Amino acid sequence: MSLNKRNFDALIVGAGGAGLNAAIQLANADLRVAVVSKVFPTRSHTVAAQGGVNAALANVLPDNWHWHMFDTVKGSDYLGDQDAIEFMCREAIPTVYELEHAGVPFSRTDNGKIYQRPFGGMTQNFGGDQAARTCAAADRTGHAILHTLYQQNLRAKTHFFDEFFALDLVKDAEGVICGALVLEIETGEPLLIEAKTTLLATGGCGQVFRTTSNAHINTGDGMAMALRAGVPLMDMEFFQFHPTGIAGKGMLITEGVRGEGGYLLNGRGERFMERYAPKAKDLASRDVVSRSIVTEIKEGRGAGPKADHVLLKLDHLGESVIAKRLPGIRESSRIFAGVDPVVEPIPVFPTAHYLMGGIPTDRFGRVMTPAGGGEDAVPGLYAAGECACASVHGANRLGGNSLLDILVFGRLAGKNIIDYVKENPFHRTIDPASLEAAMGRLSRWEQRGHGPSVHETREKLTRCMEDHAGVFRTEEIMSEGLEKMKEIRDAFGEVRLTDHSKVFNTARIEALELENLLDVGMAIAASALTRRESRGAHSRPDYPKRDDVNWMKHTLYFQEGDRLDYKPVRTKPLTVESFPPKERVY
Repeated sequence: MSLNKRNFDALIVGAGGAGLNAAIQLANADLRVAVVSKVFPTRSHTVAAQGGVNAALANVLPDNWHWHMFDTVKGSDYLGDQDAIEFMCREAIPTVYELEHAGVPFSRTDNGKIYQRPFGGMTQNFGGDQAARTCAAADRTGHAILHTLYQQNLRAKTHFFDEFFALDLVKDAEGVICGALVLEIETGEPLLIEAKTTLLATGGCGQVFRTTSNAHINTGDGMAMALRAGVPLMDMEFFQFHPTGIAGKGMLITEGVRGEGGYLLNGRGERFMERYAPKAKDLASRDVVSRSIVTEIKEGRGAGPKADHVLLKLDHLGESVIAKRLPGIRESSRIFAGVDPVVEPIPVFPTAHYLMGGIPTDRFGRVMTPAGGGEDAVPGLYAAGECACASVHGANRLGGNSLLDILVFGRLAGKNIIDYVKENPFHRTIDPASLEAAMGRLSRWEQRGHGPSVHETREKLTRCMEDHAGVFRTEEIMSEGLEKMKEIRDAFGEVRLTDHSKVFNTARIEALELENLLDVGMAIAASALTRRESRGAHSRPDYPKRDDVNWMKHTLYFQEGDRLDYKPVRTKPLTVESFPPKERVY
């Protein structure tokens, strides 16, 4: 068959905050840039970010970027790379001002400055009093940022391929990435997009768990594409469970609720966080709060008829404060929990929320792989956002740092790509074998016959991940889970579709997503089993202590042979003294 082709200077896969902030840099530099998104751009998952974006503006309370850096290093349980963290915290301030000038409608203080609210794990003076560092647009900050970036890209004439699904990266004979094969969902026709450089900005993989705050589109597509291209995934064992998802549903209730003064209660009406974090209480870091909630329930102090959740109380804030600062939360609570928080508390339970690991990159967004005792950049390939791991979150991300991550590193990746294209001005010839392998992934679903369905296979996968890679993990639980995952993977070849049409065949898209979820789930399960310590979001009752002697290192998972490797944490910042590991107390 003849394959349609398009040529661009740069290809960006994903239209969330990272992809769009990179695209605007490229378009404004007069590069021909294509953005591929499997949904309309403003439906990207960035739109769901609620609480805000961190930057030490000091609009509400005294602040500086060095304190922000300390909180981020401490929050990461000292696994974050301190050079990248320093860079992110310093760049946070000009990045937020750039967003403001682009038109993001931030909430305002009485004197007209950008409003900042308290968030978990954020302090003044290196662990002192609570900081107010999180710049907010009510409780719809991601929505405001995403729409603004999309509008700016329209103004800059970025070329969008809306409702196109990225299948796989393609290479030349030397292994240089030359673009990607994508599928137009409307027609079912493949399209080859050739590009001098490619940026993966596909977001997270929360759909690998049965209960998650993530959108249905978060299926680890970019990470799986990188794995199949021979790139390892880093620190996949560190998956954050947000403490306050709506119980039984998973929809997110922002940390901003607690930042505005809301607090948690157990089934006895006790403010239990005082037991686990005497100083920070309800604004301790997310891993601490999530484990505290699960512990309360396991020890019989849960709320509700089944004692299977806790309560988030905010009625004492008053209707006017809730209407002004948390209007979306009130709406979500009414719709999904049947509760008006002005009158009664919201039932909450930890929900799979954010992956700290991902495709290993440097702070310029370049994808890095081990080479000769060090690292080399994969030519022509970049990654940014949740699918990437510049290692600014380490073992646990602080709230408000995810929007910051995608904006800072999306922006810098875009600027670095401009330089790369100048140095590599010509398109390379795609290796036919690489293209054939990508096409094979698509044609595999044309096989007819009987076999397990996509739906039942996905259900097995997500249940297995929830049961065996959740908030608390042990050797026995994870070993059993990894064997189940291998069984699911071995049986995957027998999965068949019943619908073989082309036009808007969403069943085929779900099948392609399932393969990506399986690849990423294996990376999580294999990485988690080997890390014999408790650190950040990776909590092991059989190894309850953090082990800095043996495990101050990043995990690398390679798909071929489910092989694991490791690399050291970069503890040296760019310009300041490093923060040595200490016990995390909140």
